[in-house]
Amino acid sequence: MTDTGTLPGRPTVRQILEALFFASDEPLTIRQVLDIFQLLEGGVQPARLTSDAILSHIELLNREYEETGRSFRIIKVAGGFQFATRPEFSAWLGAMVRERARRKLSVSALETLAVIAYKQPVTKPEIEAIRGVNADYVLRTLLERNLVTIVGRAATPGRPLLYGSTRDFLKHFGLNDLAELPKPREIDEVMAEAEYEVEKRMLKELEEKRGRDDTDETGEDSGAVEKEYLMDDEDAGRASAPGQRNPRNAEGGGEGGEAP
Repeated sequence: MTDTGTLPGRPTVRQILEALFFASDEPLTIRQVLDIFQLLEGGVQPARLTSDAILSHIELLNREYEETGRSFRIIKVAGGFQFATRPEFSAWLGAMVRERARRKLSVSALETLAVIAYKQPVTKPEIEAIRGVNADYVLRTLLERNLVTIVGRAATPGRPLLYGSTRDFLKHFGLNDLAELPKPREIDEVMAEAEYEVEKRMLKELEEKRGRDDTDETGEDSGAVEKEYLMDDEDAGRASAPGQRNPRNAEGGGEGGEAP
């Protein structure tokens, strides 16, 4: 494969791009990449290095990774590009980061983050009105983790602060932009499907329990009937034995008994 971006006496453009995306701890935009090249070229952008050329190099790198069976790709996220592992390795990566579970967002933080993501820009009173609880601590936590930021002030009495999501929010959830957020209709469908699965599982468990109870009751009834039959057989055997008197008739010389 020929690299048309080769620079004399230096690494190829493709190699430089690969190194930049690999070393960066955040997505790099095309503009940032061009600025880096201009910085090294004394403020002059290389003639052959355009936005389309960078995108072409990224495509060629990903094709090379595919052909050689590599476990990663360069993907577009939060308006920029960065390295990411392929989905089929998620189980192993998940096992690796389980020790970081304590750093996961709490339910309260996720709820607040969802309100901000879908309602932004939004004020703290509006967040509290939707969730029904105080949001001071949660907002402070989200601000410290740079998942939300202050984007201005509302044109209402008191001029409350307005909150919105950040690029780190997009990176945290693997989104390229806010348009990739699930639509409320899609969330309702997922929730309805989950509720249906729960109800179906509960009905199945109830039917299995009823089946076990019916089996137990049938077994007890059969045992009682069998015992009654055995008792009747024993009584019949005693009554038919030679020289055996019926004890109920023998007492008191009742009907059918011997005369005193």
